[in-house]
Amino acid sequence: MSTTQEIKQSAEQKMQKSIEALKNDLSKIRTGRAHSGLLDHVTVDYYGTQMAIPQVANVTLVDARTLGVSPFEKKMVGAIDKAIRDSDLGLNPASQGDMIRVPMPALTEERRKDLAKVVKSEGENAKIAVRNVRRDANTALKELLKQKTVSEDDERRAQDEVQKLTDRHVTEIDKMLQVKEAELLAI
Repeated sequence: MSTTQEIKQSAEQKMQKSIEALKNDLSKIRTGRAHSGLLDHVTVDYYGTQMAIPQVANVTLVDARTLGVSPFEKKMVGAIDKAIRDSDLGLNPASQGDMIRVPMPALTEERRKDLAKVVKSEGENAKIAVRNVRRDANTALKELLKQKTVSEDDERRAQDEVQKLTDRHVTEIDKMLQVKEAELLAI
């Protein structure tokens, strides 16, 4: 049997997970600037196993528009170069000895607008996830009321608190989207 407190805590945890997922998704959207997390989801064949590049190489920032990738093993240079080339990031790495330089191409105006649409879409998905958590929490609260384990006042108060949680998380999502869009549209 769950209580109103447990329902609210569960809702808050789930909403926070939606925010974390959005942060993760937004970090993968490339702006004109380089950041070391960009290659986190690019995998390379390492002795028959697919591994993320940061697990087989050191990824560093050379400057604001260039990543440096230093493989832990020299013979991995070619495989990492190919994996970056074949990724959906549109990057063109250049090998220099045992280091791979990955310059970030400048974004065209059209590409920036496309990425801004992707950011909005990701944000909308996160908001939907937060609202679904609210709906589930409210359904659980109504169930408690139906079973007469809480009073109508307690149920209404708990629903108000769930709504405040929802509003707070949606506002946080909006702020994250504004920051990412400003980053994308900055030249």
